[in-house]
Amino acid sequence: MTDSLGSSRGGLFTGTAWHYARYRPGYPAAFFTDLVARFHLDGTGRLLDLGCGTGQLTLPLAEHVTEAFGMDPEPEMLAEAARQARAAHVTNVTWTQGSSADLPGELGRFRLVTMGRSFHWMDRERVLAALDGMVDPGGGLVIANDSCLVRPATEWQHAIEAFQDRFLPTDWRAGSPNVSDAGEPHQELLTRSPFRHVHRQVYEFTRAWTIEQAIGYLYSTSLPLRRLLGDRRPAFEQEVTDALLAIEPSGQFTEPVALEVLTATKR
Repeated sequence: MTDSLGSSRGGLFTGTAWHYARYRPGYPAAFFTDLVARFHLDGTGRLLDLGCGTGQLTLPLAEHVTEAFGMDPEPEMLAEAARQARAAHVTNVTWTQGSSADLPGELGRFRLVTMGRSFHWMDRERVLAALDGMVDPGGGLVIANDSCLVRPATEWQHAIEAFQDRFLPTDWRAGSPNVSDAGEPHQELLTRSPFRHVHRQVYEFTRAWTIEQAIGYLYSTSLPLRRLLGDRRPAFEQEVTDALLAIEPSGQFTEPVALEVLTATKR
């Protein structure tokens, strides 16, 4: 589920895999239940998870297919994903280093291709054209995205954003990668692709955070925050902690989440 799988993306998530595995939130159970039912995942068929990160989508779905492939450009992500798989006793996943630019390659065909928080980094039209020949009849695509702290909606989230901006160099945004979702929405692009039959569903729920989890999440993103902070990292963590405890002394916080899921098929 790494937030990047395009050919120019290399290195954006270098050094983040440890935090990614531990502090990136997963997906709600209802989402997986609906996905299994919609695509008749009965323990047969094959799964491809593009931009798999450390396996937040791959591992929960692996038990519902014969074989799963998790693809990501970052070796560190794949190594961490393999550790998570071993810990969960999941043995039917192959972790493959690669970019969306490598598709279709020789991976074969799949009942389901998933992209969790990653499609926006890709050359989307090219990827959809490549996947046209990789998805089985009756299969399809799943694109899942949520805000996940990057679009603040609460007082405590705004406080984190303010401290991050204050501690970072003034020109840090100039080096931030451009992503394709600044243009045409995913859903509109899909309707012009081979996967033109699109179903959109939004799961609304709340997500609990501790201060440790929130800071750990910040260190898991494509923004190399730990490196940019340098020796100011302890001061940043202390000031964020103090500010958040002033807002909520319990240190327990809630994020309102809207997870948008697009499922797309050829018919």
